[in-house]
Amino acid sequence: MPADKSFADVFIHESAYVDDGVTIGKGTRIWHFSHVLGEVAIGKDCVIGQNVMIGPRVHVGDRCKIQNNVSLFEGVYLDDDVFCGPSCVFTNVNNPRAFINRRAEFRKTIVGRGAAIGANATIVCGHDLGRYCFIAAGAVVTRNVPPFALMAGVPAVRIGWVSRSGERLGDDLICPATGERYRILGDLLIDCDS
Repeated sequence: MPADKSFADVFIHESAYVDDGVTIGKGTRIWHFSHVLGEVAIGKDCVIGQNVMIGPRVHVGDRCKIQNNVSLFEGVYLDDDVFCGPSCVFTNVNNPRAFINRRAEFRKTIVGRGAAIGANATIVCGHDLGRYCFIAAGAVVTRNVPPFALMAGVPAVRIGWVSRSGERLGDDLICPATGERYRILGDLLIDCDS
């Protein structure tokens, strides 16, 4: 059905569809030709671009930006402040077949706070993306991603670390934009200033 315009302090373009059972936070904007399926929760101050499909039963945190042509399938959970670049892809089944119903096999994909996923990247289901990680454009994620990791390639591998503000960190592990300090602990990057 056409979008219900009764959500308080929410902009929904007249060409968008919002199914029953959806919650949308204050200040969120949903643009042209997007479809939000039932039982979806979208936080406040989000931007849902053109031709986006969300749901069913997907969670989108506060202040997320989902660019044009992204589909968030059942099993996807976005924490607050997540950026999904244009045409990035999430899957929800590892071995799909058109003639076999695999709904009982949907796998979860949890995207941590502040993560950024570049244009045309693919996130294979069943993997967690750590907070503030950065997935390069066109990368294919086939494993869990640690917090603050800079991932690139097919399949994606860690090629460095990024700060909370998305700046690539040098050997000194100090953010060039903010001066925040980080340190390595085992195989993980730890934010020293939080």
